[in-house]
Amino acid sequence: MSNQSEPILLINFKTYLEATGKKAVELARKMETVGQETGVRVGVAPQFCDIEQVAAHVKIPVFAQHLDPITPGAFTGHVLAESVNAAGATGTLINHSERNLKLPEIEKSVERAREVGLITVVCAGTARLGAAVALFEPDMVAIEPPELIGSGRAVSKESPEIITESVRRIRAVNGQVRILCGAGITTGEDVYAALKLGTQGVLVASGVVKASEPERVLRDFCEAVRKYTYK
Repeated sequence: MSNQSEPILLINFKTYLEATGKKAVELARKMETVGQETGVRVGVAPQFCDIEQVAAHVKIPVFAQHLDPITPGAFTGHVLAESVNAAGATGTLINHSERNLKLPEIEKSVERAREVGLITVVCAGTARLGAAVALFEPDMVAIEPPELIGSGRAVSKESPEIITESVRRIRAVNGQVRILCGAGITTGEDVYAALKLGTQGVLVASGVVKASEPERVLRDFCEAVRKYTYK
């Protein structure tokens, strides 16, 4: 992820059957192809068991969906930064609304990820939390109001004030972190609106993964990025 000024589209596979096992690899390949053809940076976040096989078949960034603030040792069932790195991931989500952590845990998770060279995307449901986690200096902060996740109602249109307030607060404490937004994004218009509000990309899941034609949806997203970038 060399050019930090370019928008990024990060697709979270969650635990959808449409993106599990071999289907995770197939979908990641499709995402990679669209990204290559449009020149837009695309990343994917498959389930833990699929990280290694996805990373082996694509050259786009692969993210874990979670990371625990632990060091190597007796932590059965936890997710270790070194393990995620060894599986081939280049980054990780932290504090997704479906896998919340407390602030000290978020800070420690960012530190642990940084220690092994993983890119960090910390999720926040509010502008206040977004500013708080930005102080931990992650690579990205993703603003996702939980009530709009999976709703089909894009935060960039339904509640643009959440995004603008988040950008304002985050920039007041951290001028370098990349700001993404997510929740309910399903069209290129939603993506374009998010970029106009001051973000540098989107974090999306069901809008792509569960679409009948995920490549078409992602291509629509990518065209929106190109439209905004070259406006």
